[in-house]
Amino acid sequence: MNLQYIRKSVLIGLSVVFLMTSAVSALAAEKPDKHGGENRPAVILANESFLPALIKSIDEAQNEILMSLFSFKAGKHKDSYPDQIASHLVQAVKRGVKVYIVLETSDKPSEELSMQNRKTGNFLQSRGVTVFYDSPRRTTHTKLIVIDQKLVLLGSHNFTQSALKYNNEISVLLKNPELAANARRYILTIMQERN
Repeated sequence: MNLQYIRKSVLIGLSVVFLMTSAVSALAAEKPDKHGGENRPAVILANESFLPALIKSIDEAQNEILMSLFSFKAGKHKDSYPDQIASHLVQAVKRGVKVYIVLETSDKPSEELSMQNRKTGNFLQSRGVTVFYDSPRRTTHTKLIVIDQKLVLLGSHNFTQSALKYNNEISVLLKNPELAANARRYILTIMQERN
């Protein structure tokens, strides 16, 4: 293993630990709201509960959606879960929401993941979504979404049919403007590193 890979892995690990620690702290700080329910700044989204929460968040977006994703496999079947997400993103663009997505790519254009992400990226770009590809010198393994600079979704869910429907996966939805600002800056850094 080279030193650059180890440093990168440590930095990614520390970022995830920071965000997850913040999520646990937010859960511990939950207080009942005035209606007797809970004010929920953090929600665990296991397995299939992620997709409806993501789609609801996209549909409620008013200004901006930023995503940084390892795998987005749209274009297979129009009713697939990834294609449903793509459709809701396109609808958000039509409502005037700015949508930016960073997708993983490699320096090997024939690699299956790069081909799949570029196919999805081309589909989204042709419908008004702004798509970036990360630097081929670095793997972007993130599954991170920031909406309206106040909502963060992060975890293990790739945007594939397997991850969204069949796998054991877990993600968290955080309603926290400070964390959203930090996550947004992180995505912008990946966009800037792409060359």
